[in-house]
Amino acid sequence: MTVREKIPAELASRFVDVQNVSWEKTRYPGIEQKTLLIDRGTGLLTALMRMAPGAHLPDHEHVKIEQTYVLEGSLVCPEGECGAGQFVWRPAGSRHDAWAGPQGGLFLAIFQAPNKFFSADGRVTDFLGRDWEETWGQRPK
Repeated sequence: MTVREKIPAELASRFVDVQNVSWEKTRYPGIEQKTLLIDRGTGLLTALMRMAPGAHLPDHEHVKIEQTYVLEGSLVCPEGECGAGQFVWRPAGSRHDAWAGPQGGLFLAIFQAPNKFFSADGRVTDFLGRDWEETWGQRPK
């Protein structure tokens, strides 16, 4: 029996051919993502994010820790700029907006739970525009 035969399917590694994963447009102009891993139960997400120069991610809160590794370009927020080859993580509860630098950016982003986005009309949504509380409020903490 080989090692492969001993591993139950639910415990097997998942290999992702990232080059062949399609870029998905988001509701934010100039921002696209490739979903590499998603757990729809908890909201855990690992994605490649691509932002055009100056593309803006509006006011949002990190419900749990967010981690971002900048592969190309830069990611800017009111606290500073994270350039290619640099890493930034944000604690749960941190809130800000962010935008791409003049060359745009390509990032590996890891979210433990979906961010809360705050609209001018008072709505709180997830990245896809769904009501945050209805979609994620009852999920495991």
